[in-house]
Amino acid sequence: MPSIGYFGPRGTFTQEALEANLASQFDPEVPYATIPEVFQAVQSGEVDAGIVPIENSIEGSVNVTLDTLAFETDLVIQREVVQPIRHCLFARPGVKREDITEVLSHPQPIAQCRGFLARWFPDVPVAAANSTADAALEVSKSDEPLAAIATEHAGKVYGLEALDCDLGDYPGNMTRFVVVGRDKAPRTGKDKTSIVCFIQANRPGSLLEILQEFASRGINLTKIESRPTKKVLGEYYFFIDVDGHVDDPEVAGAIGSLVGKLRELKLLGSYPAA
Repeated sequence: MPSIGYFGPRGTFTQEALEANLASQFDPEVPYATIPEVFQAVQSGEVDAGIVPIENSIEGSVNVTLDTLAFETDLVIQREVVQPIRHCLFARPGVKREDITEVLSHPQPIAQCRGFLARWFPDVPVAAANSTADAALEVSKSDEPLAAIATEHAGKVYGLEALDCDLGDYPGNMTRFVVVGRDKAPRTGKDKTSIVCFIQANRPGSLLEILQEFASRGINLTKIESRPTKKVLGEYYFFIDVDGHVDDPEVAGAIGSLVGKLRELKLLGSYPAA
């Protein structure tokens, strides 16, 4: 059975998504401390695949995932999964809500629970951790009355007690995760394709030229986002998701036409849509 790396440590939302959707397809499951480390492990062959978060319904894209795909790896997206997100507030057994002197979590959950924190902990410092599981681990090891916003799984793993759950400011919180690997996924008939577009020059109509290639072929765009190229202030690349597989004639035609118009086009993968 192929192995898979995930953004860890144990108890992250990424592991929760892996267990809920893909546990029967991979063994072992190997945690890594950062998202780039997951990519590096797959690239080097240390594991066969990796799973990382790419987009949240409230806070938007996970920029480190987009930029690693665009600049730092030749891996391709092989699949996507969408997982409901439920935030809980954890502390060591015996610690009460009024005792808490600091709240720890990853920056994304902190942002997603901003209203909850403002209502219940307006004067309590909030600190960023590398992941929700790291926050839970730190709380479990500390003698101070700390709290962590983390997954229910993390609470169980690190022996913590839930003080509150469903902390998110908006209902229906979902995160999209992608599985990355070295080989492209076969066409299924219900697919999505991700590309990165680098324009020749910043001039009027550059983005329109890209969009027209898809519109004229009746291809639906499900996501478009600009990100800095990290070279020149004001220079951006475009991350685009479209319905369809690169082996579909319409998608292949659009991408083929764009290759001659862009400075660079990078295909990030065609894969089964969630």
